Amino acid sequence: MKKNLPPLTWLRAFEASARHLSFTNAAGELNLTQAAISKQVKLLEHYLREPLFHRKPRSLALTKIGAAYLPKVRDSFERLAAGTEEVFGNRKSEALTVRVTIGFSVNWLAPRLHFFLQQHRDISVRIVSSVWNEPFDNESFDLDVKYGNGNWPGFRCDRLTWENLMPLCSPKLLKGKNKLQTPADLRHHDLLHVLGYEEGWAVWLKAAGIKDISPGQGLQFDNSLMAHKVAAVGAGVALGRSSMIQDELTSGRLVAPFDLSVPIQEGFYLLSPTQVPEHRDAKLFRDWILEQVRSAL
Repeated sequence: MKKNLPPLTWLRAFEASARHLSFTNAAGELNLTQAAISKQVKLLEHYLREPLFHRKPRSLALTKIGAAYLPKVRDSFERLAAGTEEVFGNRKSEALTVRVTIGFSVNWLAPRLHFFLQQHRDISVRIVSSVWNEPFDNESFDLDVKYGNGNWPGFRCDRLTWENLMPLCSPKLLKGKNKLQTPADLRHHDLLHVLGYEEGWAVWLKAAGIKDISPGQGLQFDNSLMAHKVAAVGAGVALGRSSMIQDELTSGRLVAPFDLSVPIQEGFYLLSPTQVPEHRDAKLFRDWILEQVRSAL
């Protein structure tokens, strides 16, 4: 793609002048002087090495090359306007923007979100997924869902989940060579880890009384979705968190090979910043999601 495009101001001057067939009227639309519009069009013509207008005493007329160029310029402006509206049309002052960790957004929030939208059809919501615990940006987000221990200074932290850890695997690992029958059989399989979780395989193996399996062995992923997918094809054993595994268990893609489920301290929290004014719809969303939490207990 060629980078040496004409300056946008010259193109705006040309498009407005071609639409009005008048430098004076184009100047009024763009809040410039007639001389400034005329100069910008001349600069564009010099740049393109082609005349775009026939200058008449009281009006303008497009040359053949100008008439051919105008639809291209107009289409570009329309595409730019549409793209700008698509990305930035719902500003923060209008849309409630909620950042959510990707695993929680897919496994917990997505199946429930339509209930909120049904109750509040007049509210615009933007859900943005995150993988890592990036710092909260007050200019970009209104609410944040994070995983941790609830200690985030400067935020109101409402707990959304109380988690239990349990190994998950493909049903095919329950039979054949090295089948999973007891926790000690995990030594024959890769342990699948999700980065960012402090409580993981070390906690579960300790609760199971297993001392000769390294809790750090296996594969690491930056999100639970991929860990679950790898486990579902039989390439390892994932450690599921109870809030995000129901669909996998119900569908049969994953099974829990052992009865041991270990409660942990960490969980998902809804963070509301206390240092800045709250979005007008933040309380409605917070009240709704906390009601969903209570109904799930």
